[in-house]
Amino acid sequence: MIDLPPMTPPVKRSVSIDGHRTSVSLEEAFWKALGAQAAARGLTRAALIGQIDHARPPGIGLATALRLFVLAHD
Repeated sequence: MIDLPPMTPPVKRSVSIDGHRTSVSLEEAFWKALGAQAAARGLTRAALIGQIDHARPPGIGLATALRLFVLAHD
């Protein structure tokens, strides 16, 4: 039997990027990991999300970019 981490459905949260409100749906584990990554960098979670948003390539959705960032930096 495989051991699975706690699982939650995606949670939609609003964030402000460059003064524009947008909503992102992520599982709670990703929200927590983003918060930890932001704190490690001395940023708010919203500021980190803004940086990721600006760095993501065209055609890649924000939620996908956030999940891939967490996987690469966790």
